[in-house]
Amino acid sequence: MKPSPSNTCAFSVAVTFIAIACAENAPERSDTVAPASEAPAIPVRAAFRIPQESEIKDSVTLASVRRGRALIQATRDSLPQNVGASLTCGNCHVGGGTVRDAMPLVGSYARFPQFRARSGRVDVLEDRINDCFERSMNGKALDRAGKDMHDIVSYLAFLSIGMPVGIDMEGQGIPRLEPVPGDTAAGRQVFASTCAVCHGADGGGTLAAPPLWGEKSYNIGAGMARVNTAAAFIHKLMPRDKPGTLTPQQAFDVAAFVNSRPRPDFARKKFDWPRGGAPPDVAYQTRGAR
Repeated sequence: MKPSPSNTCAFSVAVTFIAIACAENAPERSDTVAPASEAPAIPVRAAFRIPQESEIKDSVTLASVRRGRALIQATRDSLPQNVGASLTCGNCHVGGGTVRDAMPLVGSYARFPQFRARSGRVDVLEDRINDCFERSMNGKALDRAGKDMHDIVSYLAFLSIGMPVGIDMEGQGIPRLEPVPGDTAAGRQVFASTCAVCHGADGGGTLAAPPLWGEKSYNIGAGMARVNTAAAFIHKLMPRDKPGTLTPQQAFDVAAFVNSRPRPDFARKKFDWPRGGAPPDVAYQTRGAR
């Protein structure tokens, strides 16, 4: 990815700073394979750690990181030309992506590039970010060489300081639930009694919480449009004032109900999982359909 001239300095400083930081705990590469007794120890899972701004040693990088964090927390207001939904990245990535077991962004820079079954290819971090803009935000991709993308990447890189490259992390993602069939009728009742106070009786969102269906919500291609993903999120984090109080069955019921409601389409959905293996909770046909 080649940054535009106006952003070359900020981007190069950010990348250099993070490349050094992420390499701190990574094994040194060699043209020869060291004997097992001499090979550096690689952790099975890295510890969850939130870096401090004091670890950033120059003002240019600090400014980029801070702006990237602001874009994560106020995505719709900051980038209306790229966001079609009334959502922010922080609606799913709680606390600006700094909360463990809540889809954290901590360590994400160190896990890319990576092969992703949905795209059927090796994606770089910019691909993953634009995936969210086009699906979860029901919007348009960012300019990969633009300042907005650079600052978001800088923030994710900052959150990955000291993270071993390619290693999973404690608290990564969100705890999964054993799938059970969701009852949309029961989910409607739980939604009305527990969720509507924040998300609105019509699911259209309020000042307290984002829309869960309708034209201003995530589209059908988003990860949250999968019932298993939504149920895990609901069970762990909802309702915000009493997280974890819903049973797994109630979480699946609410997820089934919410994702049965109308929402925007995703034009390229048929190209997902081109090599097959689409998860069973994907609600549309793909080239890799089962």
